[in-house]
Amino acid sequence: MSNPNDAPPQEPPGEPPSGDHSHQRGTGRFPFEMPADRPRNFYEAMPQGGFTGIFSVSGLPTELKISYWIWVLTGLLGLLGGVIGLFGALVLFAFLPGIAILVLLLVVFGAALSGAQVVLAMKMKEGREWARLALTAVAGASLLLTLISLGFTDGRGGSGLNFLAGLAAAVLMWVPGAQRWFAAARGRA
Repeated sequence: MSNPNDAPPQEPPGEPPSGDHSHQRGTGRFPFEMPADRPRNFYEAMPQGGFTGIFSVSGLPTELKISYWIWVLTGLLGLLGGVIGLFGALVLFAFLPGIAILVLLLVVFGAALSGAQVVLAMKMKEGREWARLALTAVAGASLLLTLISLGFTDGRGGSGLNFLAGLAAAVLMWVPGAQRWFAAARGRA
């Protein structure tokens, strides 16, 4: 005769057995899990085939195509702004060298982030979840920068538009159609 105290503990109704984490993907829930496809070196972080594939979006669902183009276009505009800002910082050296150094550092930092955004968008297009997570962090940082800039500009300026574009692109990367595409890409890898 078995003792009821010797029975294994019962799982709560609707929960999978302990240690079974296969339920976390594809059940309609939105659990967070760190991507397992992170790059292990610099070359894995660069787009496959280089930047020649920047215009190829075949195989992507519509929401990811829109998200991709928002990320790429805002990144390229950021790079263009960096080039213009670089010239502005160089002119500023003639009048206010101390401030020019700060402006130059900010412009270089912004241009580097814009370039990284383009690379991350290309890796997201390849189905890399780590790039999708990094782009989501970029959208969060954009929110923070927008809030800071609103404090300095009293609501004037275009940083709000950049934030809204990044927010739209980030949301589109996490809608159900995009989730299914990333899950399929994970299965192909």
